[in-house]
Amino acid sequence: MDENSALVPHAGAPEDWRRVAALAVDAVTSEHSKRVYQKALQDFLAWYVAEPRPALSRAVVQQYRSVLEASDLAPASVNLRLSAIRKLASEAAENGLLDRNVAQGITSLKGVRQAGNRAGNWLTREQARDLLAAPETKTLEGKRDRALLAVLIGCGLRSSEVAALEVRHIQQREGRWVFIDLVGKGKRIRSVAIPPFVKVALDAWTGGAGITEGPLFRRVRARQYPAETPEALSERMVWHVVMKYARRLGLKELAPHDLRRTCAKLCRASGGELEQIQFLLGHASIQTTERYLGSRQNLREAVNDRLGLIAEEPEAATER
Repeated sequence: MDENSALVPHAGAPEDWRRVAALAVDAVTSEHSKRVYQKALQDFLAWYVAEPRPALSRAVVQQYRSVLEASDLAPASVNLRLSAIRKLASEAAENGLLDRNVAQGITSLKGVRQAGNRAGNWLTREQARDLLAAPETKTLEGKRDRALLAVLIGCGLRSSEVAALEVRHIQQREGRWVFIDLVGKGKRIRSVAIPPFVKVALDAWTGGAGITEGPLFRRVRARQYPAETPEALSERMVWHVVMKYARRLGLKELAPHDLRRTCAKLCRASGGELEQIQFLLGHASIQTTERYLGSRQNLREAVNDRLGLIAEEPEAATER
């Protein structure tokens, strides 16, 4: 297949284009990333078919990159859209719809250079305490929300990881409570120690709701709870919970990933070793660090035990 017979959405089989775009979206695990990839590919397709263009190629994507750079999008947003197009080209080649050499030219296309480093957003220890205290724990919903915020702040999980948590993930290892065998980004598996203040919040939620198995975080229904078929919180709902209480405290820009960053910052400020924080967060470089330094994850003296947050006794739950 030469470049002229490459996948052309407005001159070929549209169902093939839709199929390969769906494959590109399905290749990412996070709900948020799926939405972003889907929107990015929809925008690219709309631009591509707006006027006659040559077959899909590196030059075409370079032209589209110039269009994105000329817009008001931040470099990170441009690069995210280019990432979706690279995935599209890769999936098209795997399905015989695009020459592999053409696909390689697209996937090797560099993104937009970003000047400086983004510091990101995170909370101070005092702000973290205020956020944990924000939910009203006299209701089941409040107990759930405090437990969810505690997991994000105390364990540094991604929002997708929190949404996927089940009761079976909470087990004892080395004399302490741990989230065991979490599947994170890139399908990497890790275990995360649960600090005491997080376990107290989790016990208040699961005890009040009578949860003993299945999804750990789920919707709270006003008249029937627990539901016969429990509905797990989606990643989008995790975002909603965080933003709801952040806004109450005047933290309008706070997102779940900022609480993950907060966990890392507080761990480091409390004297946590860098490689142990990398174990905790499940970064891609953990395997390299482990081989190079011979480090071993320390669950007995976990770095996230030293956040300086206090476990509170659960209040009696009342159904909403």
